[in-house]
Amino acid sequence: MPCIVMCGFPCSGKSTRTKEIKQYLEEHCNKSVTVISDHSIGVDKNLVYADSKKEKETRGTLKSAIQRHVNKEDVVILDSLNYIKGFRYELYCITKACQTPQCTVFCDSNKDTVSSWNQERAPEERYTQEILDALVMRFEPPNSNQRWDSPLFTVQSGDTLSGQQIVDALLNRKPPPPNMATQNQPLSSTNFLYELDKITQDAVSVLMAAQKTSIPGDEISIPGAKEKITVLRPLTLGELQRHRRQFIVYTKMHPVSDTAMLCNMFVQYLNKGLR
Repeated sequence: MPCIVMCGFPCSGKSTRTKEIKQYLEEHCNKSVTVISDHSIGVDKNLVYADSKKEKETRGTLKSAIQRHVNKEDVVILDSLNYIKGFRYELYCITKACQTPQCTVFCDSNKDTVSSWNQERAPEERYTQEILDALVMRFEPPNSNQRWDSPLFTVQSGDTLSGQQIVDALLNRKPPPPNMATQNQPLSSTNFLYELDKITQDAVSVLMAAQKTSIPGDEISIPGAKEKITVLRPLTLGELQRHRRQFIVYTKMHPVSDTAMLCNMFVQYLNKGLR
């Protein structure tokens, strides 16, 4: 689900902008839009933001909600402070793993303005002045040079938010490619690790035994492999076991569906590594 991360001081207009974006996407793009916010998970902001432990738990709840709703079709908007750059980076990793785009909308207002707007709220919706001041002081503004904040849309009070620019950023842009840190590894068969261990160990045993009657330059056949191992020098058991462990680590990260290929792959790996 393409993700929009709202960001800004408390009472800076994030929820108002969220409604505008949601309406635009539903009316002009026929998209289903899910809004996740402090209010939607039942947060008492004055209690949560006064306690670092509760605040951390709340961020975990918001992140879990994003993970549940993320997909490649619909849109999710996270309407919260999102004032910590490390948390925005975690959200970026989630959307990158799902191969879906993300953008940041920064509601840029100064301290005096948000303080005034806070006082205009109903008493039960207000931040205490102490909490508001503390959140403003701790705020880490987004930076368009950081990949997790980009593309960044900055809007101030009175500005018209361009819905089409957000649509272009979310729906007409390729998502970032996944990397090893975010890509789920493919599942292997239940006996894959057993076969991998057995085949490589048998190959090492055959190679050690064959060296007793061979001379440098001979080609040694390994049962199950189409290719042969060319031995140019005496090989020790420790050296072969080291290459075997490296091959196992690599192959566990890139498993193959046909275990019959493992023996030949190991022979190819040894031929390259033992040169």
